[in-house]
Amino acid sequence: MAGAFEAVPGGGAAVALDPVEVSILRSLAVQLLELVGPGDEPADGADPLDALFADGPSAPPSDPALARLFPDAYGDPEREPGGDGEEKIREYAAEFRRYTENDLRARKRRDALGVVHALDRLHAPEDGEALLELAPEESRQWLGTLNDLRLAIGTRLEISEDDQELYRLPDSDPRKPMVMAYLWLGGLQESLVGTLTA
Repeated sequence: MAGAFEAVPGGGAAVALDPVEVSILRSLAVQLLELVGPGDEPADGADPLDALFADGPSAPPSDPALARLFPDAYGDPEREPGGDGEEKIREYAAEFRRYTENDLRARKRRDALGVVHALDRLHAPEDGEALLELAPEESRQWLGTLNDLRLAIGTRLEISEDDQELYRLPDSDPRKPMVMAYLWLGGLQESLVGTLTA
C-alpha cells in the first residue's frame, strides 16, 4: 500500500505514509491555506446571511497560481476574438466571479484544513509508516486538495501537459524537489481517484 491509496470498506480510502511524507503533505497543505488566504466567515454573533450575499472579487487574481486555482468561468478573454464579444466575456466572467469565488475559496480552505486535521491525528513511528484511513467525505477533501496543490506547483514551475523534461532533471536542478513533489502528488491523486471510482 505504500505510496498509493487503496479502497476500504464503506467507501473510504487508506494509504501508508512515513513521517517524511506526512511532513511534506502537511507543509504543502498549510502553504495552500496561506495561498488561498484567510476566511471571510462571519464573526460570532454576525448574521451568516450577510456573508452569503456578500460580493466577492470581480477581477482575477494577479498571482498566476491563484489565477489557476480561480480561473475565469468563460475562458480567457485575451484568447478570444476581439470586438464586442471580448467585452461581454469580461463582463460575464466578472459577474460570475463576484458571486462564486468566496464560496470556492471557503471550500478550498475546508478541504485543505481537512487534510491537515487528518494528518495531525496520525501517530507514525519515527522509523516506520502509519496507516491513514479516510472516510468518504475526507477522501473528496483530499482529492480536491491534491488537485489544488498540483495546479499551484505546476503553475509555479511553468509545467505544460506534455513536459517530458520533468523526468530527466539532473539532481543539481533547483526545481527537482518541487518536481518530485508534483509527480508524487500526481501518483497519490491518481490512486485516490481509483478508490473513488472502484
